[in-house]
Amino acid sequence: MTVSAVWRGLVRVILCIAVFAPSLAWAQQPTLAPAGPTLQAIRDRGHLICATADPLPGFAQPGTDGRWTGFDVDLCRAVAVAVFNDASKMEFVPLSGDSRFAQLQTGSIDLITRNAPWTMRRDTGYGASYVATSFYDGQAIMVPQSLGFVSAYELDNVKICVVDAPEELANLREFFFGTQATYTEVLYEDREDLTVAYRQGLCNAVSASASFLNAMRRSLPEPATHRILPERISKGAFGPVVRSGDDQWFDIVEWTLYALIDAEEAGVTSLNIDSLAAAKTHRIRRLLGLEGTFGPSIGLSPMFIANVIKAVGNYGEIFERNFGPATGAAVVRGQNALWINGGLIWAPPIE
Repeated sequence: MTVSAVWRGLVRVILCIAVFAPSLAWAQQPTLAPAGPTLQAIRDRGHLICATADPLPGFAQPGTDGRWTGFDVDLCRAVAVAVFNDASKMEFVPLSGDSRFAQLQTGSIDLITRNAPWTMRRDTGYGASYVATSFYDGQAIMVPQSLGFVSAYELDNVKICVVDAPEELANLREFFFGTQATYTEVLYEDREDLTVAYRQGLCNAVSASASFLNAMRRSLPEPATHRILPERISKGAFGPVVRSGDDQWFDIVEWTLYALIDAEEAGVTSLNIDSLAAAKTHRIRRLLGLEGTFGPSIGLSPMFIANVIKAVGNYGEIFERNFGPATGAAVVRGQNALWINGGLIWAPPIE
């Protein structure tokens, strides 16, 4: 074979590669699952509409510039990034407790990141579905540090402000029946009254959900001088809620939250994620979208998890940002620590 013939053969090979390589690469790209009704409506609108049922410091509060911040708001932003890779493509709406389910059912909102506590009645009776637990709560008791109590089991001869509601009173009475301690109930109709009464010294303890007590503590002149005792005298689970009947949208919200939790467990943060591109660990490569087709299977980009972590951080970063020491009223993670650290927060693996 002559040299010229060899060159002609090489040219043909190169031309074939140039012609067919793009189509081969395209064939290897994962196909996005068709958009379901909720995802398509959000894309057509150009932004996510997200709500919380109860604006609460630490969870959702507007700033002086009108921009909302908080734990629940960050979860909304995470979902917006999952869909658009843009945290700003989100409208945040505060809802009253009476209107939350109707607006979700009619499509006026796409997602509620904090609703009433998860119960069977709420999960099955209003055309809405709880997706997963993002924050474990429960009724607790707060006291001034000056009293020296470090456990609710030490309480005795105290006056406790509490809302005059059957469930809260039953929890309190059952707890003190068990400890056989002496206490006096100071009843109020609305929980906003609890803050006023406690600040004015009308009681030397206050009982409400731990999340509300944290918000109350943040409003006090010296938050660090008040202690939320570690025991919970009831259980409550909060998490994102979606309209029933759209499995794809349920999966998108569910696995966005789970990705945040899995990322914390794997040590993937907004600060180190770019440096992990060369990681050999399969778990990390799946989080970064370098292995598997987990995003396309639910209609999202293969990189949706990496995009979310870059934009809002992992679960631990979100918790620290909204409840850490920098807030002036740090919250011990307790039940909301990862399961490997003795808490209840966990997520199925991405595999």
